[in-house]
Order: sequence, then C-alpha cells, then structure tokens
Amino acid sequence: MKFKLDENFGTRTQQLFRAAGHDVQTIRDQRLQGCSDQHLYEACCAERRCLVTLDLHFADVTRFPPAQANGVVVIRVPRNSSLTLLEQLVRQFLQASTQMTIEKKLWIVEIGRIRIHQSEPEEGP
Repeated sequence: MKFKLDENFGTRTQQLFRAAGHDVQTIRDQRLQGCSDQHLYEACCAERRCLVTLDLHFADVTRFPPAQANGVVVIRVPRNSSLTLLEQLVRQFLQASTQMTIEKKLWIVEIGRIRIHQSEPEEGP
C-alpha cells in the first residue's frame, strides 16, 4: 500500500510503515509543508496514496470524499500525548489494515477503537 504522512509525523512513524512493508512518503519529502488541505488531498488522490494525518479537518467527508481517495486515516491523539501513544495508535491502525481494505474509506483511529466511514456506492442512471 502507498501512504503519504502529513507533516506532523516524523521518521520514527515513517519507519513503522516501512517495517510493515508499505511504500511511504512524507509531506516533507515533497516539500508540501504548509500547503492547503485541499491541495494535499488532491496530491494524494493523484498519486494514489492514502493520507495519514492528525488533522481532524480531513474527517469531513463532504470536503474530502473517501470515495475519491485511496484512503484517509485520521489518528486522534489527546493533546500533549507522548510519542509512544502516537506510535501505539499507528500500530493499531497498521494491524487493522491487514484485515480490511483502506481504499475509498475514512479511518478514524482512537485509543481502543477504529471507526471506518465507507461511502455509499454511487447509483447508476
């Protein structure tokens, strides 16, 4: 699976994805720090990469429709959380992603649970 990590993730998180066998890039790799949410979403869609972020704005399915994306993962950590907790949530997601496809879904990863929003299939004429 191809992932893009938002700018709030460091190299340790990137290594977790690589260790799980994924192709992972960061916003810093492409010098996209500070770009608009819309630009980031569109870049991920164009590159067919699943966006992994701490930014709750990406949970808005009307602005960032999961059906058009290769997946969006929002990691929800309490304020002032430790790096250990963040890594634990990333591991929780990586484990769950082995059991279900990520594409076209919004994953919200929280302590002890994962909520998955799947878009309704589009109806034909």
